[in-house]
Amino acid sequence: MSVSESRSRPSSSQSSNESYSVHVEIPPRFYLLPGGAMCIGTAIGIVRGSRAAGLRFLAENAHRPPTTVRGWYFYNKTKNYKMLLGGLSKAGTDSAKLGFTALAWVTLEEGLNRVGLSEIGEIGAGVGTAGVFAGVYRLPWRTASRAGLLGVLVGISMRTVRWGKERLAEEAQARNQASQ
Repeated sequence: MSVSESRSRPSSSQSSNESYSVHVEIPPRFYLLPGGAMCIGTAIGIVRGSRAAGLRFLAENAHRPPTTVRGWYFYNKTKNYKMLLGGLSKAGTDSAKLGFTALAWVTLEEGLNRVGLSEIGEIGAGVGTAGVFAGVYRLPWRTASRAGLLGVLVGISMRTVRWGKERLAEEAQARNQASQ
């Protein structure tokens, strides 16, 4: 976080006094990654929740199907409302889960970068997020170790992508300097 001073235009009552404002700089990754994860979680939750609610409604009402056209209309209307409600409620929970998981990832990675371990930041964030996930859901040891292995693989993948991005940026800079 950095604090910068900025001088604003003096108003009629503040002709000679300086006013200071505090600017808090939040790295974009702290709101872009969790925000994107929440959007994906919302989409997944809507699909899964509405499908489950529709199947639940069909199972609960299989013993009394409507017999009239009006009955079928209200049956389908009620089913659609139940599916909408189920989808939205599941979307909220999946969105929160995925958003907090992404926030944990970004926080762990940024913490490792600030400590000076930026070379293994992604791998540490993957293992740490897997550990947090295993702890929150109280996974058994075997499943937790699999989650840790998956965290290592995702971390290595992210590190490889970052390495490739840095390499491409270096090549682009070298080409720009060679053409000038």
